[in-house]
Amino acid sequence: MNKKGVALLIILVAVIAIIFSISTPKQTPKITADRTVPDFSLVDIESRQVRLSDLRGSVVFVNFWATWCGSCVEEIPSIEKLYRQLSENPQFKMVTILVKDDLQRASGFMKQNGYTFPVYLNTDESAAKFFGITGVPETFILDKKGLLRHKIIGPAEWDSPGVMENLQILFKEPYP
Repeated sequence: MNKKGVALLIILVAVIAIIFSISTPKQTPKITADRTVPDFSLVDIESRQVRLSDLRGSVVFVNFWATWCGSCVEEIPSIEKLYRQLSENPQFKMVTILVKDDLQRASGFMKQNGYTFPVYLNTDESAAKFFGITGVPETFILDKKGLLRHKIIGPAEWDSPGVMENLQILFKEPYP
């Protein structure tokens, strides 16, 4: 390759590097255990808005799911049982967030199966970015102060005695 070809190649590589550095999106900081979760806004099936910060003082169960996800659908009965067991407890809040799904389809799915747990949309997907989800289902348990205490990737049996024991420990922790 002659000098002109080498110079052209260097310029081309430099231009490509500049383009990639400009177009690469900045990473959203991910949450690690015992870190406060940034605030974000959600909208429920009836278009009511709730902010994560509104739930401080309660242990918060955050589950990312979709109706098209087979393992999500498998774990939903245990999520419903957990919700029914703890829905009257003022120290517990459940937040299930639809991921790349249709709210109307999810609403129909909930009604058809008799599920009553709350379902939310996070239209700007900031919650999924903050939590760093890689797929669904993924679940996060926050303590009363809003600190991430547990992260579970994949389906789980949410109405199991072990889950209830862990939640009871969090319920007993003081809140300012």
